[in-house]
Amino acid sequence: MLDEQHARGAVTYLMEMGALKRSKRSGWWIAGVKDPETIAEHSFRTAIIGSVLAMLEGADPAKVALLCTFHDTQETRVGDIPWIGRRYLTAAKNEEVTADQVADAPPVVAAGIQAIVDEYENGDSLEVLVAHDADKLECMIQGLEYLEQGYRNAQEWVDSTRAKLKTPSAIALANAAQGMSSAEWQRTYLR
Repeated sequence: MLDEQHARGAVTYLMEMGALKRSKRSGWWIAGVKDPETIAEHSFRTAIIGSVLAMLEGADPAKVALLCTFHDTQETRVGDIPWIGRRYLTAAKNEEVTADQVADAPPVVAAGIQAIVDEYENGDSLEVLVAHDADKLECMIQGLEYLEQGYRNAQEWVDSTRAKLKTPSAIALANAAQGMSSAEWQRTYLR
């Protein structure tokens, strides 16, 4: 049975994760995007993309979705540091931030979340490779959507994240996305 202290510890972690719904992905401000998506919105689509890529690459979709879901949870504490900012800042490792975040959670929860983050950060399995590609592909697709909205500076983000893709399926999806409108999905129903 879960004691009150551990229950409160788990709930404080869950409440902290709610901050991701309000925290913007600040790197897009560099590209001039006035109201970028939140970290939670990014993580949600990253998990969906990761599941699809996993199916295409023969990896475990549930594991990839889990890795993607937790990949930016540390940003409640350190913020969304854009790549250019990482040149000048030394942030704690994501594994260390996660350990602090789950310190009061039930040991089984703390160990489970820490294992997920450690695997994402340090693993070399197909699932980790796919999860990293999902993160980059989501950023590229988001950049394409911002380009449609008139944010021309998003092109550099599209190009740089696309260039980092490794799996054949992520590259194929990136190629397909570059020739599509973000409203393409609804054309099926408009025919």
